[in-house]
Amino acid sequence: QVQLVESGGGLVQAGGSLRLSCTASGRTFSNYGMAWFRQAPGKEREFVALTSWTGGGGVYADSVKGRFTISRGNAETTVYLQMNSLKPEDTAVYYCAESRYGYPGQGPGEYDYWGQGTQVTVSS
Repeated sequence: QVQLVESGGGLVQAGGSLRLSCTASGRTFSNYGMAWFRQAPGKEREFVALTSWTGGGGVYADSVKGRFTISRGNAETTVYLQMNSLKPEDTAVYYCAESRYGYPGQGPGEYDYWGQGTQVTVSS
């Protein structure tokens, strides 16, 4: 069983950048798709970005396309989310998740393991 731990969240002004990390313990996630989701207060959890087990060509929500980049670390124990040009509407708790599939979709139900989340707050 894998445990996922996110880090890198914090408070940033609009237009700034943050890099989130998701580190796995217990095993690597080299054979599995990985994703980032987020949940703002009073809202449902929403898809942000995903990468397949090959690590090539991320898939992004329209709201973050062109600003966020998902990537895998070389050791296959860390997944990153580089967030640029942040907006106040990006404020949320960000979660990483591991899918049982190598090429997962955007639905939370396709993901079996979740981290505890890291808070991102963007001030205007």
